[in-house]
Amino acid sequence: MSERPDTDRSDVEHGDRVDTPDRIAVTGTPGTGKTTATTLLEDEYDVIHLNERITSRDELWTERDAERDTLVADLDAVAEHLGDWTGVLDSHLAHHLDADRVVVLRCRPETVERRLRERGESAATAAENAESEALDVILSEAVSAHGAENVFEIDTTGQEPEAVADAIRAAITGSVEPSVGRVDFTDYL
Repeated sequence: MSERPDTDRSDVEHGDRVDTPDRIAVTGTPGTGKTTATTLLEDEYDVIHLNERITSRDELWTERDAERDTLVADLDAVAEHLGDWTGVLDSHLAHHLDADRVVVLRCRPETVERRLRERGESAATAAENAESEALDVILSEAVSAHGAENVFEIDTTGQEPEAVADAIRAAITGSVEPSVGRVDFTDYL
């Protein structure tokens, strides 16, 4: 991992947590801006774009879901492949793996649906992901797996990628407190 300026795992500033974790999972529903934002962090952190690895290595998936036209990841094989990873892990599956902190990117379901359709996803897949976003599915899974004290929820709706990258950086460095439950898209349902 690259050197991190102004950070040391033992630093404490005004009693706030400023320790920099080794493993940061950046997760969220497809279409929330994970890859776009984490790409902007590549000069500072080792960024692992997990979905690219899964699609390029047959041993990391078990089957193709024909209905959704997607691969079913083998999370045990993925965890073994990653080993004792460090850095920033980008994937809608990242919260299923061991991490010190989890950043959950959120976005208005209508925006998620539009982005996925623009990528060529089917209307059914785009709608399913939009509904999952409205229901807080990934946020709930992240909190269940890692605890609210390790989860940072970021609303990316209307934000430029640089601003989202800055918010992720703030979560990594500990300059913001963990946050969950601040984003509510249930009006979409």
